[in-house]
Amino acid sequence: MTGFTDYRPTHFEWVCNNGIATVRLNRPERKNPLTFDSYAELRDLFRALPHAEDVDVVVFASNGGNFCSGGDVHDIIGPLVGMDMKGLLAFTRMTGDLVKAMIGCGKPIIAAVDGVCVGAGAIIAMASDLRLATPAAQCAFLFTRVGLAGCDMGACAMLPRIIGQGRAAELLYTGRSMSADEGERWGFWNALHPAEALDAEARRLAERLKAGPTFAHGITKTQLNQEWNMGLEQAIEAEAQAQAICMQTRDFERAYHAFVAKQKPVFEGD
Repeated sequence: MTGFTDYRPTHFEWVCNNGIATVRLNRPERKNPLTFDSYAELRDLFRALPHAEDVDVVVFASNGGNFCSGGDVHDIIGPLVGMDMKGLLAFTRMTGDLVKAMIGCGKPIIAAVDGVCVGAGAIIAMASDLRLATPAAQCAFLFTRVGLAGCDMGACAMLPRIIGQGRAAELLYTGRSMSADEGERWGFWNALHPAEALDAEARRLAERLKAGPTFAHGITKTQLNQEWNMGLEQAIEAEAQAQAICMQTRDFERAYHAFVAKQKPVFEGD
């Protein structure tokens, strides 16, 4: 599948126009919990996005004043209690596969978070490339509060890289909520906006990214994630190769001609 403008998911909302796709979980009366089915459908969507020619940026938005309350207590937590090890591992691998698919989708992802953003919801925000929030955003990696370890869906690898080891350790051990002010101060939130302006600000940021060299944005996303596992010399060499690839694009040529003509470049993503 290469076209996603007419994509109609079953377990969440999807709107795609002008290169910007918006995802919203669609159970606002329950603060948008995830189910086995919505996990799997989101995983499959993000796995397919590298081939989406009509999607340049994804906004993962809130719905009804909340982002996501994590795994549904009745639809997920209850059944997990009765599963054997094989079933449990299949589930935890599936949830991790969603994060891997988000990282590997080749498109910048903007999380626009209002209200409750906990458990797997906090992970989805963490796995996004950029994060906007409202002053009412309550973000908690609350796995220890339900008797689990804080190491869920890549949290112990990714969260320290965003906010630092000590702060991440506190949140993952205690499961407490990180206030919006703390999150902005610590670098988890890129910016805070009033609730009534959140969607417009997320769209504005998405439009800015879409107007950039979108092929090169995909390269940037790849390098941001792959260089976690590289030494400095390997990273510099990888970036030399990546930049040489971008120098072969028409967008690089367009930028040069626009600069010479003292004009603003118009990028087309090729």
